[in-house]
Amino acid sequence: MAHNPHDTSAGVFLNETLPGDSRQARQLARRQLIAEAVMAEGAIRIEDITERFGISLMTAHRDIDEMVERGLLHKSRGVVSATPTSLVESSDIYRATRQLEEKQAIAEVAATWIEPGQALFLDDSTTVLQMARLLAVKAPLTVITNSLTLMNELRNGRDITLMGLGGQFHHWCNAFMGRMTREAIAGLRADVFFVSMSAIIDDAVFHQSAETVETKRAMFDAAQKRILMMDNTKFERRALHRFAHLSEFDVVIVNQGTPVATLRRMQELGVNVVVAPMKTGHTPRDEA
Repeated sequence: MAHNPHDTSAGVFLNETLPGDSRQARQLARRQLIAEAVMAEGAIRIEDITERFGISLMTAHRDIDEMVERGLLHKSRGVVSATPTSLVESSDIYRATRQLEEKQAIAEVAATWIEPGQALFLDDSTTVLQMARLLAVKAPLTVITNSLTLMNELRNGRDITLMGLGGQFHHWCNAFMGRMTREAIAGLRADVFFVSMSAIIDDAVFHQSAETVETKRAMFDAAQKRILMMDNTKFERRALHRFAHLSEFDVVIVNQGTPVATLRRMQELGVNVVVAPMKTGHTPRDEA
């Protein structure tokens, strides 16, 4: 589901269904739009942002200051500019509503691997975040996560024992990572690890952040079963740091709409790939 950062009709995004579907969710969607617009144009006057998105100057400054604090944007003399693209694209603000229907479809299939009584590692990805609304019917569960966003979503969950992983907090992804986080993970064992990454290159998954790779690898090593959740756009991206080969996962879930050639390649590698059906009737596409 591609979005045009130049499109001024922000209401389409702000009405998207997000976890919690609240004022906070709409605020996150608006900030994503602002980040995309700044990335596309390089720099935008704050006054232009107020007109484009139909918000007050105070709201614009509040949104921008939040992203400046998290290292995603720069602000100087009434003009907002972008930081390196890779950091912005890795942030939860940017990722929250991208490929939302695909992520929801993948999450619904992934949830079928959850059984009551299990302990789960859930990473800080926005794809895994879509599982939050599906966990109540699987309870009782123990959920272990480094994602502050996911902690907030699940903190009032009935019959869900929530274990939050501490460590160094990273604003850009709203999650805890680093040595302390990895040491906490090493002392735990979970039944299933659900994870998503930035890119698939040469039959392996990659991420832009080395710290992210190290933290997720600790969860990977401490789980009995590993399930990868990747929408079809991940096959079209690149990232710097290698995480794992596709064959190392017990299950790889992709959405309907993933190229047929890509699916065949994974099957040839012996990957247990599962295709999540799309409600809108997408079909796998052949290579162009």
